[in-house]
Amino acid sequence: MTKFQSIFWHRRDLRFGDNIGLFEASKNSKSLIGVYVLDPKLLDLNRTTSEAKNWFLGESLIELQKNWEIRGSRLLILNGDPIELISKLAELVHAECIYWNENIEPYEINRDKQIAEKLSKEKRKVYTFLDQLIVNPSNIKTNNDEPYKVYGPFYRKWIDLINITKSSENNLIQTSETAKQLTGLNERELSSIKNSDLNYCITNKSKSIYELLSLNRFNKTNLCPCKPGESESIKQLNSFIHSGVINSYNKARDIPSLENTSHLSAALSLGTISCRVVWNGAQVSKNATDDEYKINSIDTWIKELAWREFYQNALINFPELEKGPYREKWLDFPWQNRPDWFEAWGDGLTGIPIIDAAMRQLKCSGWMHNRCRMIVASFLVKDLLIDWRLGELFFMKSLVDGDLAANNGGWQWSASSGMDPKPMRIFNPFRQASKFDEDGEYIRKWIPELSHISTPNLLSGEISSAERNSYPKPIISHKNQTSIFKELYSNIK
Repeated sequence: MTKFQSIFWHRRDLRFGDNIGLFEASKNSKSLIGVYVLDPKLLDLNRTTSEAKNWFLGESLIELQKNWEIRGSRLLILNGDPIELISKLAELVHAECIYWNENIEPYEINRDKQIAEKLSKEKRKVYTFLDQLIVNPSNIKTNNDEPYKVYGPFYRKWIDLINITKSSENNLIQTSETAKQLTGLNERELSSIKNSDLNYCITNKSKSIYELLSLNRFNKTNLCPCKPGESESIKQLNSFIHSGVINSYNKARDIPSLENTSHLSAALSLGTISCRVVWNGAQVSKNATDDEYKINSIDTWIKELAWREFYQNALINFPELEKGPYREKWLDFPWQNRPDWFEAWGDGLTGIPIIDAAMRQLKCSGWMHNRCRMIVASFLVKDLLIDWRLGELFFMKSLVDGDLAANNGGWQWSASSGMDPKPMRIFNPFRQASKFDEDGEYIRKWIPELSHISTPNLLSGEISSAERNSYPKPIISHKNQTSIFKELYSNIK
């Protein structure tokens, strides 16, 4: 078989382990270099990313660059428009083939189509692979050959398709091999890059990465539970599995004061770990026990992987979700959108302890517990009567694991504007606090000025003026505001 000079373009797959496109490129190339493009449209702190996520990205790229060097080649970091830069790099190194793994966001799909067309006109071959989903979206259709719009039926079909493709009786999914040794550029090709305006990308101390990190104000890396880099992602998965935390996930996952989730959301979003490796980790735990409670807990965690793929499938099949609600009637909802209320919500100063604790966790750590994400989203939409799209954008500008499909799906679920068959769902923040933070431990951690308040008063929010210690009074009445919301909702129904 003839092998060619090739480029592998990293995107949401910042790893060597179980990287389908990278393995195929390494197998079929006589020489191979890697590239990552810092695309300004995906690094917009006003819309598409956060400082926490940029920190995770930058640190992960530093490790990935070292892993390319260990294997005998290089990862170049470019900064600018991928449509121009991928083509220019291919010309400089005389690359005949360009490999990448497919992405599912509307902007990326359109961008990749333009790049593929440009490379094809230049007589270069493009090879793309599905890597970030366990099941190919084209295979998950209803009996009427339509995309699923409800999670339950989607999950059942998803599991059925996985069961068909599992590689062994122990329920593991086949993963790709890890490229061990690569052949990089020769001196002539290196010289062509050094003599071009791409020369700043050639060393393992890429100027682009260090500029990304040095200009970043996110400094709470010790508080962020998501750890960047492939090696840390594997450690976090192994810790979650082998410590037995996954075995109690069914109930403990809803308690924000506990460290009982995997914290792999950012790793899955940027691809420092693969979804297949994560699935296999869960199966290892499941195969090691016959305890029904533990098995149910593991299955609950697996369903979170299915939720991730459900939302990605939804965005692939309904790209208009990026812009607005699935339920069109929400386009006519008369949002109040009070700027002072939105600011209080974002700063954790609403006077509702569980809301403020969650928003302060986000502000300080770049991450928020999933139960709390649902509580604060419901509060913004159905108590403050603020357009869910403002909350969705706020999260994307704040979260270390901000992901368009998951973030949009979660906000539409909370806002009742999405595909959820139970559209009217309102969370009472005080009941949620009593149920999931019954000792007030989570609230006290993130709102230390209330640490002296008795637990019943802390959970109910009934705090006297003398005890507040500068903590604000509630900006709204939950009962009154949700009554207004229900009336407005009934009018658009």
